[in-house]
Formats: sequence, C-alpha cells, structure tokens
Amino acid sequence: MGLRKFKPVTPGTRFRVGADFSEITATKPEKSLVVSSKKSGGRNNTGKMTMRYMGGGHKKSYRLIDFKRDKFDIPATVATVEYDPNRTARIALLHYADGEKRYIIAPEGLQVGQKVVSGDTATPEVGNTLKLANIPLGSIVHNIEIQPGRGAQLARSAGAYAQLAARDGKYATVKMPSGEVRSILTTCLATIGAVSNSDHANEVLGKAGRKRWLGRRPRTRPVAMNPVDHPMGGGEGRSSGGQPRSRNGVYSKGFKTRTLKKYSNRFIIEKRKK
Repeated sequence: MGLRKFKPVTPGTRFRVGADFSEITATKPEKSLVVSSKKSGGRNNTGKMTMRYMGGGHKKSYRLIDFKRDKFDIPATVATVEYDPNRTARIALLHYADGEKRYIIAPEGLQVGQKVVSGDTATPEVGNTLKLANIPLGSIVHNIEIQPGRGAQLARSAGAYAQLAARDGKYATVKMPSGEVRSILTTCLATIGAVSNSDHANEVLGKAGRKRWLGRRPRTRPVAMNPVDHPMGGGEGRSSGGQPRSRNGVYSKGFKTRTLKKYSNRFIIEKRKK
C-alpha cells in the first residue's frame, strides 16, 4: 500500500500523486452485496438546488458494509481486499464459516486468507471486533460504536484510528482521531487496528477534471459574487473586506456553532485540539 508519482507526460499528470492499489486483490465486487445508487445532484424532491457544487461524476454502485459485526463467535476468512468508490478506505470481503458473505472496512495490515472473528471470545488481533470492556488498554481501534448495537460510527475513514486510554465503571475513555477525549460505554463494539489506505491524505488529484469525476462542481469564491448572492460579494475591484462568513451570514472563523445543550457534551472529557 503506497503512492505512485506520475511522469509529467500531460498537464494533468504533472503534479498527480495517486494510490498504487497494490493491496487490491479483486476488481469486481460481490454481486449479492451491491445495490444501485442514485445521485441527487444537490437537488431536493422538487428539483430545487439545496446543496451547491454537487453534480455529475462517474456512476457508482453502493457496496453494503457490515458496520455492526454482529455475527458473534463465527470465524470468517478474508477472501478479497477491494476498492470502494463510496469511501476513502479499502473494504474486505469476508466468507463466514456458515456460508454468509459480508463486506467490512479493511484495517491496515489485513491479508487475504486471514481469519477474523467478533464477540467476547475473540482475541485482540487486527480485524477482530470486541467490546471495549475486553480490549487491552492502549490498543489502537477503529469502527467504534456510540450506542451498543447501533453499528460503528466513529473512526471509519482512511487512516483513522482511536486509542483506548482507560476504563472507569461502565464507561471507557477513548482518544478520538480529532484529539477529543470522550467516554463511551464499555458494551460498545470496536475493531482492532487502524483503517487502511492511510496514504489517502497525501494523494494529489492533479487536475480539475478528476474532481468532476468524483461529482464535485467548481466552487465560486464568495468575494467574486455580487452583494445579492453573498454577504462577502460586491465592491469595486478586488475588495474583500469584512469578516469571512457563510451565505447565511454565519461567521466561519472562531464562531461556535455547537449546541450548548447538546446531549453528548457530558461524555466529552477533553475537547478536540484547535
């Protein structure tokens, strides 16, 4: 798993740095785990644009990912490691002993042919899923649940991981990828290891067209707009005075938008680093 720097044979490849896909072992997904995916183009049910700068892009099929890992004590063999167009991480196809097939987020270092298992009897090895109560302190984990049985919601993108720091009663203290330290119930599941494709952050698209292939349209700078379109628009020449803000007038630097009475505030021990 690494990066590939392209020779500057065209303007688009001059600065391009892409993944080498060396860890990919299959090019076609498992048919039974693929469903069609429809694009909205940023439009709502009446056809009105509600999100700007979305649209186009290559057609994609959605791979059904098992975020719950609720087949307890049934061993599974890693059949393939695949590319998923819907996420930054790689995915792995598991063949369970009872014949069922499921996709999971592939952790760093997961190999084809390796055995993985989830449940209380699982050992704390890469790819295995356990309750936070059974994971050794100091372990690197990903795919963490916030509520038991709801499925993994934390540390799911490429290269992300959290660290289990401590346990106190029915709560475990986990240091999040953002630097935030929060309490999570020890009955929540987490998977051992870090998420695969950690080099994703170092990729360079190389040209605007590749952004279009991903479904992103060009973003217009607010300063280049007219006063009717944005609070930062208008003015003579290249004037860009005032405080940076959104189209609705919400300040974009330093202004706190988190709800003061948010229910999860009591679980946060230390806020994320600024």
